[in-house]
Amino acid sequence: MKFFPQQLIDGYRTFATQRLPTEQSRYRELSERGQSPEVMVIGCCDSRVSPEAIFDAGPGELFVVRNIANLVPVYQPDANAHGVSAALEYAVTVLKVKHIVVLGHAQCGGIRAFVDKIKPLTPGDFIGKWMQMFIKPGEVVEQREHESMQDFVVRIEKAAVFRSLENLMTFPFVRERVESGETQLHGAYFGVAKGSLFVLDRVAKEFIGVSDALQKGE
Repeated sequence: MKFFPQQLIDGYRTFATQRLPTEQSRYRELSERGQSPEVMVIGCCDSRVSPEAIFDAGPGELFVVRNIANLVPVYQPDANAHGVSAALEYAVTVLKVKHIVVLGHAQCGGIRAFVDKIKPLTPGDFIGKWMQMFIKPGEVVEQREHESMQDFVVRIEKAAVFRSLENLMTFPFVRERVESGETQLHGAYFGVAKGSLFVLDRVAKEFIGVSDALQKGE
């Protein structure tokens, strides 16, 4: 199979001989009755940040949509195609997920492009146009006085989670389920270097380390 990436063939062989035998009944059950995940994860398509790996999820447990910088657009029902909005609509109105998690991460290339003020120069520059969705009309995002570039980038990476959570509530079908208590919204941030996970305390408006909370017995 020289026409297909060898590492994927090797990976499938490992899956087929090691993991599949232990999960065959699960796959068969999913094929017969369909999927019913309780959790939707909106993450970045960065290859280092796999929700299934981070949360040790098996087949059928997570409904995942990934895009540059884990962004959720505002509700905009027009004649254009909206991939993230379509996935969100399916997760909420069809699968009726109980939780929606926006998963941000460190060293995000999309956020770095935004910070470095990379703008769409040609019609083919999709990333620049996509990242413009991060800011509201007239909003100014800039480095604070005495703030290092590293701290600035981290702040904006986390701000992207807040903005996506805010935008989620512009979707009527999301707002309805959140207000009825049927669906909950969550924010999280993954540190690539250490594999650390931080979850958003929406009351305190800060990210809390999961490892620290576990050590305290919380």
